Amino acid sequence: MAININYNHLHYFWMVAKEGNLTRAAARLFIAQSALSHQIKKLENQLGKALFEKVGRGLVLTEAGRIAFSYAEKIFEMGNELDNLFKHQLDATNTVLKIGVISSLSRNFVENFIKPILKREDIQIHLISGSEIALLPLLNDYKLDLILSNSLQDIQHQYLYSIKPIAKQQVSIVGKPLQVGVTFNIKQDLPRYRLLLPGLGNELRTRFDQLCEAQHIQYQIMAEINDMPALRLLARDSDGLALLPTVVVQDEIKAGILQEYCKLADVFERFYAISLKKQFEPEIVKYLLERDAMTN
Repeated sequence: MAININYNHLHYFWMVAKEGNLTRAAARLFIAQSALSHQIKKLENQLGKALFEKVGRGLVLTEAGRIAFSYAEKIFEMGNELDNLFKHQLDATNTVLKIGVISSLSRNFVENFIKPILKREDIQIHLISGSEIALLPLLNDYKLDLILSNSLQDIQHQYLYSIKPIAKQQVSIVGKPLQVGVTFNIKQDLPRYRLLLPGLGNELRTRFDQLCEAQHIQYQIMAEINDMPALRLLARDSDGLALLPTVVVQDEIKAGILQEYCKLADVFERFYAISLKKQFEPEIVKYLLERDAMTN
């Protein structure tokens, strides 16, 4: 005989399981703790299994509880997706596209990414800048459609997300324009300059250090900066040479403020679009992610 699940009871169970505590869950649900406990007991009676066991002052899921929780997670995630779909994505006259941008990402890259839809009058674009820690919960709660990032190292539980490589930019050494007729040889000339570099642990820095080690190149450090907008400013306003993709300083190169001294073979900055694995993908997101024009 089929069990007709009371989804209100299931939602209460899901909230208690996420909080691990009846008092906190009751406060979030704005109901009395005794009433919440009663609803959970009703669900346990209906399923014929205990879902929690008390450990100290907290509640721990039983094996049956863990199974029920895994199903509840899928049910309520899809409910959130459905709610987001009808509220924001199925409006025929106005689509709201919400993009999270990792704070250290080049603003030029972001502008190039959204440029194809900037003139679309039927699309509103919301850009929200922050760290992975700040943006991922917004993505999980369907408050973002995707996140643009240049690193995956701080993203835990990557299996929960759809991670698509969308571009790679070759990295160069850039600096103030050289005098006419003067050339730059990285092996001979680099040791004479002070460098603006991404910090240790950054993928670009790691690959640059590997290249220097392989070619026995010594260098001097002026500053280490993991924030691309800040690195751009220092490259423009100091006499140091900077290690970065030329997309970061494309305007300065075009204006003659900076010059690309040399490209670094096999050193790239890679860009990713991170979204939830879900049933429905807005057409505008599909369009942006399927473009190949940004890959150098």
